[in-house]
Amino acid sequence: MSRDQRMTVVAVVDVPPEAVGAFQRYENQVLPLLDRHGGRLERRLRSPDGSTEVHVLSFPTDADYRRYLADPDRSAHRSLLSDVPVTLRVVESLTDV
Repeated sequence: MSRDQRMTVVAVVDVPPEAVGAFQRYENQVLPLLDRHGGRLERRLRSPDGSTEVHVLSFPTDADYRRYLADPDRSAHRSLLSDVPVTLRVVESLTDV
């Protein structure tokens, strides 16, 4: 990866309709943490009923992405999802073609 190319990560999250509010509260807490790790939320897409979200994230390096995942403040907010059965699919290290 060249110095000017950012690492791209795509996350697809499915949330039960009854848990959409809890999931959105969690996201409102953790997405601002991206900045401290050089991360950017490039796109955030949501289905009309709020039960599916797609995030396109970018980071300067894989190490920055790993630091975001391990951020203690991010982990602390997981309690907001303790009873929420989310389905998460993450695709890492994507590149433009």
